[in-house]
Amino acid sequence: MNRPIRPAPAGRSPVQLAAGADDHLEVALRDLALPAPTDVSAGALVRVGLADEWVELPSPLGPIAVAWNGRGVSWVDRADDPDAFEERFAARIGRPLSRAASVPKRIAKAVAGRLAGDRRIRIPLDLRGRTPFEVAVWMKALEIPRGEVRPYGWIAAEIGRPKAVRAVGTALAHNPVPLVVPCHRVVRSDGSIGQYSLGGTAAKRTVLAAEGLDPEALEADARSGLRFLGSATTHIVCLPTCHNARRITPRHRRPFATFSAALAAGFRACRECRPTSGAMAAA
Repeated sequence: MNRPIRPAPAGRSPVQLAAGADDHLEVALRDLALPAPTDVSAGALVRVGLADEWVELPSPLGPIAVAWNGRGVSWVDRADDPDAFEERFAARIGRPLSRAASVPKRIAKAVAGRLAGDRRIRIPLDLRGRTPFEVAVWMKALEIPRGEVRPYGWIAAEIGRPKAVRAVGTALAHNPVPLVVPCHRVVRSDGSIGQYSLGGTAAKRTVLAAEGLDPEALEADARSGLRFLGSATTHIVCLPTCHNARRITPRHRRPFATFSAALAAGFRACRECRPTSGAMAAA
């Protein structure tokens, strides 16, 4: 029986996971497994998670390849070269993979909703073989709203591992389902955009711009020392892309380089973007 990995204590994710301690045993014994009997249909193997299917779906980066099985979405990648995609899947996942004529409606609807920024949609993910730390990082990234970004250190602080900033970056680089789990919404602690597994910095800028952000302006603000933004009317301080911060009128904007400076000026932390975690990132 599979036991789902729980999200990080700081917040619950609406994603259902097909991962657990039993899955690590499954990975360890993979080389001992025998081929499935020839009379077992390919569809049956997909339903039980012993094989996967994939289709192309639209995205801000053009067509993407989305693979899934009965446990959930297992892999997302660029679809520029189908043969190269299947080779990467074989190297990283190791299960049989075939192209499907269509995607199950529940998967198509969930992926489309996620790409549109609906965080309420439940989407099954097959994350077998991933570490609890990696899963915690990815589940926290799922909490970042569309059109907002958070630094690596924010995630590290939120999952209770404030010193693991570099490990967070590594986990995000290994995210098997980018766009679905929005690792593009996580930037470097110095405010620069950073790399992205689906095509590098340029691709990351494209996805963020499609969500309504201006990557160049974000980096310019970071270079100027802006790390937190307060409202002179509410005396609440936010991370700069928080939807609350983006509603502050220009004459009421109060920029801060440090969270302690905002506190000293009489501002209190936004409960939604939780800039105290951002403060750990900026330290």
